[in-house]
Amino acid sequence: MNDSSWGAPPQAGYWGPSDRGPVQGAAPAGPAYDAHYAQQTRPMPIVPDVPEHGGDQDDDRRTARPGGPLPYRDQNPSAQPYAAVPQNAVPQNPEPMPDAPQPAPSPPPQKKSAGRDLGAAIGVGVGLGVVIIASLFVVKAVFVGVVAVAVVVGLWELTKRLEERKGIKAPLVPLAVGGAAMVVAGYARGAEGAWVAMALTALAVLVWRMTEPPEGYLKDVTAGLFAAFYVPFLATFVAMMLMADDGAWRVLVFLILTVVSDTGAYAVGWRFGRKKLAPRISPGKTREGLLGAVAFAMAAGALCTQFLIEDGTWWQGLLIGLAVAVSATLGDLGESMIKRDLGIKDMGTLLPGHGGIMDRLDSLLPTAPVVWLLFVIFVGSG
Repeated sequence: MNDSSWGAPPQAGYWGPSDRGPVQGAAPAGPAYDAHYAQQTRPMPIVPDVPEHGGDQDDDRRTARPGGPLPYRDQNPSAQPYAAVPQNAVPQNPEPMPDAPQPAPSPPPQKKSAGRDLGAAIGVGVGLGVVIIASLFVVKAVFVGVVAVAVVVGLWELTKRLEERKGIKAPLVPLAVGGAAMVVAGYARGAEGAWVAMALTALAVLVWRMTEPPEGYLKDVTAGLFAAFYVPFLATFVAMMLMADDGAWRVLVFLILTVVSDTGAYAVGWRFGRKKLAPRISPGKTREGLLGAVAFAMAAGALCTQFLIEDGTWWQGLLIGLAVAVSATLGDLGESMIKRDLGIKDMGTLLPGHGGIMDRLDSLLPTAPVVWLLFVIFVGSG
């Protein structure tokens, strides 16, 4: 054996003391064997931390490994100083976060509101009823004056809102004078007098507006003509009803049916209303409320026509009540459309709990010609 092979550094665990020969059973020394065993005993390279694996990987990959050399292959895995901890493990009985958001408490159920001051509304309504009935059965001319005053105030409210919200200046003076004259003419001369007064009022509106600059003339006179027809001309049919021998009772039935229709719609709609009647025009009105108006008005119409109208019968009252419910609802929706366009809730504030005069005339005005015509057809004009 060549002595030069002993010049290599001894390998621990493979060579005995230097004064002895080769250990029994040891591998023979030589360059080939030295390189082989050097590869088996050199340290393993240092590797970075192994990142945790997420998703649907196996559990043995979800192990926190510190940096440094990996363990040798002949080490016992149970002797590793770091135990495998699953990534999604949570501690037992975790402490609540002090600043964790708490669910908001449910608001207490709110009672359904009527939407207006019922006490003031009832008080004002009773007061107006007393004035109307007293003037109606004491002196008919006084009642005609009450209607004329209501017409003038309604015209003032309407023209004021048009000017405030739209910049439309409908001539109030000719409208007020012509409107009052229209009511008186309807009571004194009937339909012929009402039409003549309406024509003269329209002419007065056209001439009156000529005293101002021409800018906006067309829209101003158009609004004036609309106001003249909408308020005083329709109110003239109330005065024309009063001309009959039982005219006071006809007017009273007309007022009762309109009020009962509005009350029935309000009561039934507030209690049972679910399906909207015209949500884009008046969100508060429901189909159930309309049915309530029809039922209440037809029942009141049958009773009133049978017992208050001379030569009237109950079935005529049913038809009159049905027509009143429909016309009163359409009139209410018509003014709601105007108020929507103007961007206001009420036409005025003169009547607490009701709004303005126009807010009370909205269902009365279009109903007056309907009731007048049905009375003429059923029991005549006298």
